[in-house]
Amino acid sequence: MESNHFLSDFGLTGPAELESVLRVKNLQYFVTRRPWLDLYGINVRPVAPYGSISRKPYVDPAPIHRYLPDELLFEVFARMTSYDLGRASCVCRKWRYTVRNPVFWRNACLKAWQVSGMVENYKILQSKYDGSWRKMWLLRPRIRTDGLYVSRNTYIRAGVAEWKITNPVHIVCYFRYMRFFPSGRFLYKNSSQKIKDVAKYMNFRASKAESVFSGHYTLSDDKVEAAVLYPGMRPTVLRIRLRLRGTTTGANNRMDLLSLVTSGVNDDEVNGPDEDILGIVEGWQDDETHNPDVPAVSHKRGLTPFVFVPFEEVETSVLNLPVEKMDYFVPG
Repeated sequence: MESNHFLSDFGLTGPAELESVLRVKNLQYFVTRRPWLDLYGINVRPVAPYGSISRKPYVDPAPIHRYLPDELLFEVFARMTSYDLGRASCVCRKWRYTVRNPVFWRNACLKAWQVSGMVENYKILQSKYDGSWRKMWLLRPRIRTDGLYVSRNTYIRAGVAEWKITNPVHIVCYFRYMRFFPSGRFLYKNSSQKIKDVAKYMNFRASKAESVFSGHYTLSDDKVEAAVLYPGMRPTVLRIRLRLRGTTTGANNRMDLLSLVTSGVNDDEVNGPDEDILGIVEGWQDDETHNPDVPAVSHKRGLTPFVFVPFEEVETSVLNLPVEKMDYFVPG
């Protein structure tokens, strides 16, 4: 009677159905249970570890996996940026495991820290990151090169009294832009223009009228030392010290401005705008200048942290909002 009640509970009529039910009952230890998917009557097939006894030939129902060979999928991933790889790993489980291939992350790491050299990168990999390129990519401080670092600064300026307004004030907004390259060079621009307009000519082909200056930088742990030369009758060097950080692991999307110093250099110290000015001013004190006509000035204003904006977001970034809609911006 008990067996009949058991069979009636499942609507079964014979031993064959009972055997299949018991097999399904045992499979609960292998099938990943997702309560939210049970609403749709869908079971997620788990990916068994390599060499597991439960690993069986399986035909993926997704058309892209049936018609796109793994070799071609690998070639597609090999041509993607590291951040696109991170997005691709969220598509499905197969892509997630494919993206974990260390070849992708090795190429990304060697490109990001190419200034350090391959030998030094391999030493750091083994000593600090247990030989994992992906772990190195996530945990080692790195300057991002797929966008612009932007510092939005504001100050209040007194206006002219007119009509019924006796004490008018104006909020003035300006930006500092920095674009870094893996080779150790960067571009710098001070402007009141919005990021969607500046991003178009933040490159080495920019004309002098656009006031984009090039310089050199070094990265040591999370500290960034940078210098840029303003050419002219009295050459002036801008020395910048920054601290790199991120709002999440591996983001590297913030830079705290530790110091900003301008000082003069002699004409015989600089041969051209493309010279490594950072190597010339390395070791200078904050109050040191080599041109008495250009005193050293340590700036205390306009030190708002830099926020990273990827190129694909420059048109929609909140930094494009006018002062009327966003008077102050908190980087976080």
